[in-house]
Amino acid sequence: MQQSTAPSASAPASTLSEDARAGLKAAIGLLRGGRIAVLTGAGVSTDSGIPDYRGEGAPVRTPMTYSQFLADHDYRRRYWAGSHLGWKRFAAARPNHGHRLLAELEHGGLISGVVTQNVDGLHVRAGSRRVVDLHGSMDRVTCLHCGQFFARDAIAERIEALNPWLDPEGPHAINPDGDAEVDDVSQFAVPECSVCGGTLKPDVVFFGEFVPPTKFEEARGIVQRADALLVLGSSLVVNSGIRLVGLAQKRRLPIVIVNRGATKADARAAVKIDAGTSEVLAALHDALLP
Repeated sequence: MQQSTAPSASAPASTLSEDARAGLKAAIGLLRGGRIAVLTGAGVSTDSGIPDYRGEGAPVRTPMTYSQFLADHDYRRRYWAGSHLGWKRFAAARPNHGHRLLAELEHGGLISGVVTQNVDGLHVRAGSRRVVDLHGSMDRVTCLHCGQFFARDAIAERIEALNPWLDPEGPHAINPDGDAEVDDVSQFAVPECSVCGGTLKPDVVFFGEFVPPTKFEEARGIVQRADALLVLGSSLVVNSGIRLVGLAQKRRLPIVIVNRGATKADARAAVKIDAGTSEVLAALHDALLP
């Protein structure tokens, strides 16, 4: 995947619409002088080549649920085949301009932390230090029986050894959560835990699965230590995100939302900017960082 071609920080606002520039000016006034909690969604990673879930042109998806994954070996076979095919290209994505700007804002003392709904690990790779991955990370695998963790690369090597016929370089369309659609998985051999023989699962929250309470408490702490909430690239359809917006609203924090298209919390926002996250972050970086 190619590096982001997002605008440089020197002249970021030139591509914004008139309404977006007005929103940006209002957002700078609200965010200046305080610590900012940041909540990110899939829209932050589109400049890294990872597609959005619900943005314009996104395909309609029926993702596998946690109960399906647990109940049926055929579901696990289909999941692991698709996840493996998408993994290499998903893992090859690089942090984009927006990820790097957020890291710089944190290093400058302006951000209390980043809470992300993404599972790509790009915030950490960009240099952000205080990151809560609400929905987990695709680069880890856990055993549902004994709790052992494994590096995803190690599991990928085992899958390739078990399934030499599988072509990870084929024309497979990648989904936002790093998997791909696979037509025939009847021959696919699912890897087992090398410690106890149990069921392996990527360390991510499936649909129908709850965010671990300790993880949500970490995210809550980031919002509680902040003076404002900045939402970037999330439609806020997922409950974990909207709960954090509710917490900020309860604390009477100003809420700034940057997203292409409507979100579930537009009515709660002090400012809504309909624009790309990288270009808006470039303008915020220049205006807020001493």
